[in-house]
Parts: sequence; structure tokens; C-alpha cells
Amino acid sequence: MLSRVFGFGRRPFDSLSEQEILALAISSEEDDARIYRAYADGLEKDFPHSAKVFEGMAGEEDGHRAALIELHRKRFGERIPLIRREHVKGYYERKPDWLVRPLGIDKVRGQAEDMERQAHLFYVEAAKRTSDASTRKLLGDLAAAEQGHETLAQKLEQEHVPGAVRSEEAATERRQFILTYVQPGLAGLMDGSVSTLAPIFAAAFATQDTWQTFLVGLSASVGAGISMGFTEAAHDDGKLSGRGSPLKRGLSSGIMTALGGLGHALPYLIPNFWTATTVAAIVVFFELWAIAFIQNRYMETPFLRAAFQVVLGGALVFAAGVLIGNA
Repeated sequence: MLSRVFGFGRRPFDSLSEQEILALAISSEEDDARIYRAYADGLEKDFPHSAKVFEGMAGEEDGHRAALIELHRKRFGERIPLIRREHVKGYYERKPDWLVRPLGIDKVRGQAEDMERQAHLFYVEAAKRTSDASTRKLLGDLAAAEQGHETLAQKLEQEHVPGAVRSEEAATERRQFILTYVQPGLAGLMDGSVSTLAPIFAAAFATQDTWQTFLVGLSASVGAGISMGFTEAAHDDGKLSGRGSPLKRGLSSGIMTALGGLGHALPYLIPNFWTATTVAAIVVFFELWAIAFIQNRYMETPFLRAAFQVVLGGALVFAAGVLIGNA
């Protein structure tokens, strides 16, 4: 681990021979082609047209690798030294984003642009360190090709991802984001903010003890968060509904549930009862406003209707807590 962080045991780029530079370029092109195909595989289900773009990019990298291997064969023979990115100090690395599912289409496009920019810089520096004319020419051509990949990507996108398809893919990605994160998180925030109003304010008015009220609020919020998180993760694995990873949905729901309750529990760390209660009431107002805003922003619920529903439900639960606490 330390060797990866501090570069212990790695070769400086300046120490590489021309043969080793060619070997590094070959392995890098091979890795990039695999990454592009992994992107294509990850996008195939939800974004089939964009998947074809990355298949085309992978084919381009295969062509580069073949040209580099042929040059190595002519100059140094059949045996290619084993040297990879992780063996060279300061050499760029590829983050394993292609292993994460589902893949975000905009993030993947951004990663591809970074890959091509890094490869271009590598070939520019590699060409400076070679004296053989044919090698220098090939590396220069590859640098230009990598720099021109943005044009290639645009051409492939125009071919496989016209405007209507791109809009459709953007809508699909937004829908997946809402199903995986927003919807479970919103349900959790509503449950945590509204359902904990009664026990917290009932405890507050029954005891008028801020510390005891805080403990009630803390236990209610954490307990509700754990319950909602496990319920969301367990009741749907996402395979048939298309709602995405149960772990991500469970975390979104559980965390937002706990935060929703803690928002108006934390003010009871203030020793003065009426000050704490006033601050908690103000926090409740902002929590309910946030719920209405999210419903309007992502669920396309009219803001006034969302606000009325949330405020009405919150007011009823709040009143129940106050009445029970004063009983």
C-alpha cells in the first residue's frame, strides 16, 4: 500500500529505454481498450446507443496497440517486456470507475476525455525520448490520434447518438437517479421529519427536560433510520422494478430518515426548554419546506399542493405530540 502511495519500487519515466517505452504504450493501449469495452458493457442495458460509441473507441485503441506491437517486432523482436502503468513513477493511473454499476453516462464521457488527454501527453513525452525515426514518427502520430479522439468521439456520437437519442438517454439517467436516490431519500426524510414529531414534542411537553427529550429524539431518529434503511433494502432487490441497488436505496432512505428526526432533536441540547422548543419548531418548518421543494423539483408535484400536504400532515402529528405531552 505504501509503495503505491509513495512510489517505492517504481521506475522513473526518464529511466525507461525505448523498448520499455514501447512496451508501456502497448500495455496502456490494451488496458484502455478493455476499459472502453467495460464502459460499453455497463451502458448496454440503459444506453445502448452510447455503448456503441465506446465499442468504436475500443476498436481504435486496438488499432493503436497493433501498430505498436508491429513496431516492437521490427525493432526488438517478439518478446515484449512486462511493464505497466503501476510500474512507472508518476505515470497516470486509471480509476476503477468502470467496475461501478450503474454507470452514469455523463461521468463516463468525462472519464473518456480524461483518458484521451492523459494518453496524448504520454505519447508527446515518449516521442521526446526516442531517437529512432520510425518510433518517433509512430509515437507522434499516436499523440495526434489521441488528441483527435475528441473529434472521433463526436463523430461516433453523431452516428450512434443523435439528438433525440441523447435526450432519451438523459431522461433515462435522471429517472434512474430519482428511483435509486431521490425517491427512497424523500420517503426517509418525510418519515423521519414527520413521524418523530409526536414522540419528541410529547416528551418535551411531558417532561420539560431538554436532555431527556434529546435522548428520546435521538433514539427515535436512529431507530427509524435503521428500520427504514433495512425495509427499503430488503423489500425490493431492484432487478424487476429497475430501482437500482438495494444497498444504495437502503442507505439513502436510512440516512435521510435519521437526519429528518435529528433535525428537531438536536435543538434540545440547548438547556433552556422554551429556547430549545422554539429552535426545534423553526427547524421543523425548514424540514417541511425542504420536503415540498424536493417533491416539486424531482417528483413534479405542484409546489403549493406538496406544501399543503406536508404542512397539514406535519401539523397534525405536531399537534398530537403536544396534546399527548400535556395530557
